[in-house]
Amino acid sequence: MAKQSPMRHRLNLRFGTVAAAVAASLLAGCTAFNHTGPDSPVAQLAVQPMEPRPRVALVLSSGGPRGYAHIGVMRVLEEAGIEVDLVVGTSVGSLLGAFWADGRSAAELDALSQDGGPLTLFDLSPFADRGWIHGQRLQDYVNTRLGNKAIEDLPRRLVVGATRRSDKMPVFFSSGNAGVAVRASSAVPGILSPVGIEGIEYEDGDESLPLAVRAARQAGARFVIAVDVTPRPEMAPSDASAAQRERVIRRSARIAPEAALADYLIHAELDFAASPLPSYFRAARATGERSARRQLPQLLARLKSAGVTVGAVAP
Repeated sequence: MAKQSPMRHRLNLRFGTVAAAVAASLLAGCTAFNHTGPDSPVAQLAVQPMEPRPRVALVLSSGGPRGYAHIGVMRVLEEAGIEVDLVVGTSVGSLLGAFWADGRSAAELDALSQDGGPLTLFDLSPFADRGWIHGQRLQDYVNTRLGNKAIEDLPRRLVVGATRRSDKMPVFFSSGNAGVAVRASSAVPGILSPVGIEGIEYEDGDESLPLAVRAARQAGARFVIAVDVTPRPEMAPSDASAAQRERVIRRSARIAPEAALADYLIHAELDFAASPLPSYFRAARATGERSARRQLPQLLARLKSAGVTVGAVAP
């Protein structure tokens, strides 16, 4: 066998090293994410009663871009002096809920929602694990803007809803790393990679409980305001696919029993179609605000009949 020249031997070694590094990086890109450590969010099948007991809870549904309607609802609640001391959020509701729980106003959330669009939050990659978005950028975005505060350290109490991937059971996070919890709550199957926490995988809370009113009830909230951004099935246009119609019908069926547990439900009357464009975020926010303003007199009457004072926190 002919001997290789020293130069060719060095080139072959260098090529092999580079190829191995590339292969390793590709494999690493596909490696399942698993968060471990003392700040790991702890999944609960039921939220433990909170002390002091929450006075008013706001439950924000999942819904992707539709969820920006939540910002408009928050604006109306702020202006009306309705003090919320517990936020329960699922998927996009957990993202917006986390920032509201940190003390940001609806106006500040509106500005955040228009700052960079989806690419600010999503790290697209063909090598993401079981999806095409890793989710690390979303996690970092949340933690950086919250100053790396844990869920239990936020000024307003927060519960994040997610789904345990193995059996599709709804779970709730009320402590630990906020960015990891929001990432898990937002991990849409086939789009955003599943999130492992201490060896157990979680995915989008929309898959099990899009509107987690039960979490607010379990926490002991005296009055629960729920916000649903799901389009009504009967609003489906003639060109909507059977799959689109079926998904909305299934989602509405999961929401109905939870909505019945709320003291008041605000339904944002959004069109059937949604979009990831910033212009849609603005339109959704405006629709949520109009819907909340239209229902505000009835909401205030319900709060009064329940003995909840508006404009001041009860002792």
